[in-house]
Amino acid sequence: MEIQPGLDWEDTVEGQGPAITSGQTAVVHYEGRFLDGRVFDSSRRRGRPFRFVVGAEQVIKGWDLGIVGMKAGGSRRLTLGPEFAYGSRGAGGVIPPNATLVFDVDLQEIIG
Repeated sequence: MEIQPGLDWEDTVEGQGPAITSGQTAVVHYEGRFLDGRVFDSSRRRGRPFRFVVGAEQVIKGWDLGIVGMKAGGSRRLTLGPEFAYGSRGAGGVIPPNATLVFDVDLQEIIG
């Protein structure tokens, strides 16, 4: 479902219970890939989930917008244009400028 140009998501597993909203903490596992399928980051490879407060600008804009509405146990694929990811600056020598990125996100827990 395209929410805005450059921000697209597809729920692959719906999850259960109330949906996460801005201000709550998301505990997620994720895998980030380039459009060609190469993985650039994975919380599972590190062996621990990632936590952030939704809407608090602790993560890229596409995550703050794209996680809202997920339910615990749900999985969502986010496809983010550069304006919702790392833009023209890229990131850490890993993400090139103006890259479109794909994230598979599994919402493990909602806190708050």
